[in-house]
Formats: sequence, structure tokens, C-alpha cells
Amino acid sequence: MLLHINETNINFNTINQIVKCLKNGGIIIYPTDTVYALGCDFTNVKAVERLCKLKGIKPEKANFSFVCSDLSHLSEYTTPISNSIFRIMKKALPGPYTFILEASAKVPKLLKQTKKTVGIRVPKNLICKEIVEALGNPIMSTSLHDNTDDILEYFSDPEVIHQNYEEKVDLVIDGGFGNIYPSTVIDCSGDEIVILREGQGSLDVLN
Repeated sequence: MLLHINETNINFNTINQIVKCLKNGGIIIYPTDTVYALGCDFTNVKAVERLCKLKGIKPEKANFSFVCSDLSHLSEYTTPISNSIFRIMKKALPGPYTFILEASAKVPKLLKQTKKTVGIRVPKNLICKEIVEALGNPIMSTSLHDNTDDILEYFSDPEVIHQNYEEKVDLVIDGGFGNIYPSTVIDCSGDEIVILREGQGSLDVLN
């Protein structure tokens, strides 16, 4: 099903419909401040397994991000971070960045993984923010891109996305054309900050 949402005039009945789908184990495709993303409720084990199957990966080896509405989830899903890292995140978020942090004990337990890190995203997109807030916990998410080509290309047209994925996911949320550049990925889980991918987000936030 294709749902249209105007970011400047959000219909909250539609948001509730999306949240109901997620809580029932559904997989959605939704807009962020960068590219469109695949997502599910990470507290729903069957939904996580479905998403992994769709991506063709094993759950214990998944590298998904937690999409949050703000930084209030940090203490719940990550171990304590330094003041310097928190200042960088406050400066960068909401925005087109993914921060890799050391995961709290709660994360592997929920996802049945042995992973020690978790990616945290706070997109600057009102549709995304309202979905996460209404859901009450982060969305487990991964960027949507074309797997049929050697060159990594991201889908930006929600109509095309729907044509390609209507049989594979439960909802496609049309929030307008998406970007074709992914988030900048910054690994803060070790002793030094490492740039894993330079995307839409400027590296000036590190200065």
C-alpha cells in the first residue's frame, strides 16, 4: 500500500495507521532527511527476521541503525559516552548522520545478536520524527538502494519504490522525492573517531 504524507501538513490518522502496521510486525519504506529507508519495530523479533530476510542477511550479522526522534534514547541503547562525543552529536543531530556507538546490554538481548555496537540516527524529517514518537521506540532501519547494479544507487521516487517493493513490504510512505546521498557515518565506538562513510552530512561538525 502507498500512503501519501505532506511533511508540512501531517495527517496524524495516517501516522497512527503506520504505527499500527509496525506494531503488528510490518515492514515499511519511509522518507528520512537523506535517502528512503526500510524499517521495522526492532522490539518485534519476527519483523526483524523479515527485514533481514528481505536484505538477504543473517540477523546476527545485521548492520542496521536505530532511527530515533531525539537523543533521549541514548542512555537506554548505548553505553555512556564522553562529553566531547555528546557535543558533536548535539551539533550534528537532527541531521544526515549515523553515529556508531557502543551498544548497551539491552540491544543484543532485544535483537538476539552478539553485536557490540549500534548505529544511531536522528533524521531532520518531520514524518520520520512523528512515526518514531508515536511508536514509542526507535525504528530499526537500513537505507533503500538498488541491489541489481554494481554501482550503488539509491531510490528517490516513491512511485518507483512502490512499484518495486509493493509485494515485499507492507507500506510505502510517499513523503515526496528523496535524496540520492546517504548519511555520513561516524564511528565513535573506539578510542578515536573514524569516518566510515562520507555522505550528505558535512564533516565540519567534528571541528
